[in-house]
Amino acid sequence: MRPAYLSAARHLQLGREYAVEGEGRRALRAYQDALDLLRTLPPERTRDVLLAHIHLAFYQTLTLGGDTRAGQTHLHLGVSYARTTRDPLARAIAEECLSGLETVL
Repeated sequence: MRPAYLSAARHLQLGREYAVEGEGRRALRAYQDALDLLRTLPPERTRDVLLAHIHLAFYQTLTLGGDTRAGQTHLHLGVSYARTTRDPLARAIAEECLSGLETVL
């Protein structure tokens, strides 16, 4: 299982790098690869923490691309995983996403 977690984390890292470089489609593909990999694994804290980060990154990338509607599902899932895992970094990212949403609304 550890190699799967490392691969998923690498996809997340690549996706974030692509997003920063303005390559939204490549970023979304990397995130999707990570999600596909993690969905094959049984529930566990490490998997759920990674899912929180990936869903929140998905949301942020979609929002930057102007597709806020598609990002809502990822925001909901990311916040949910962040709350249940109690991962401090995931929770901070989720709060930032939610506060950004409140200022837009």
